[in-house]
Amino acid sequence: MPQSRLNQLIIGIKGAGDMASAVAWRLYMANIRKIFMMEIPYPLAVRRGVCFCEAVHEGHKTIEGVQAMKADGLGDVQQIWDKDKIAVVVDPEWKIMEKLCPDVLVDAILAKKNLGTKKSEASLVIGLGPGFCAGDDVHMVIETKRGHYLGRIITSGKPIPDTGIPGNIGGYTIERLLRAPAEGTLEARLNIGDLVKSGEVIANVGGMELKAGIDGVIRGLIRPSTKVGKNMKVGDVDPRGDKSYCSSISDKAMAIAGSVIEAVMRVYNT
Repeated sequence: MPQSRLNQLIIGIKGAGDMASAVAWRLYMANIRKIFMMEIPYPLAVRRGVCFCEAVHEGHKTIEGVQAMKADGLGDVQQIWDKDKIAVVVDPEWKIMEKLCPDVLVDAILAKKNLGTKKSEASLVIGLGPGFCAGDDVHMVIETKRGHYLGRIITSGKPIPDTGIPGNIGGYTIERLLRAPAEGTLEARLNIGDLVKSGEVIANVGGMELKAGIDGVIRGLIRPSTKVGKNMKVGDVDPRGDKSYCSSISDKAMAIAGSVIEAVMRVYNT
């Protein structure tokens, strides 16, 4: 495909959480703007300050100057593109792909397993992180584990297996995560961007208190009134304590999203 047509590519993204949103943001900033994102009716994103899935609830969401809007159907998608914005569709079964026929599909659900993505769904299918095998169910996989291989494009085989241990930020890994102490509905006492001390109560779930494990700023917290399961990840505390990080795309997400652009360029910029 000639370079002049790169901006005509149709990009489908499964998911609209923080990693998916970073991918959409960087593609948009690279002037590849016919982007639609597919989400579930009640998104479970934690880093809501940088997640386009918030458009499902609010009708729109802006991240670092780029706006996404909720699309209620196929006609809305084109109208949103005409407004130079990203479209977010509630479509857990990805049915809209049959009509939009994306040139590139990115599975950015980060489920640690393949939930049904196939190479036949687009000319270029990219999977983020564990659960995919390049050359088998997708064409390329992007390494998502922090460290030496973060952002590597894998064209044959699998990425590093999921360890269950989050990346180190400020000297903390598991300690910075917030997990539901019980099954129930999350009732938030604090909000994203609030500073907390270790032991401070952030929310109540099923009659039990969810407390911060470390000092820092609440960088992520699942949407209040969301029903959650016991031990489910519902938030995270950033020990660096910089509130601006709550509304800006992370270094990890930027790296992975940049690799998606490279993958697209490898195939289409020839």
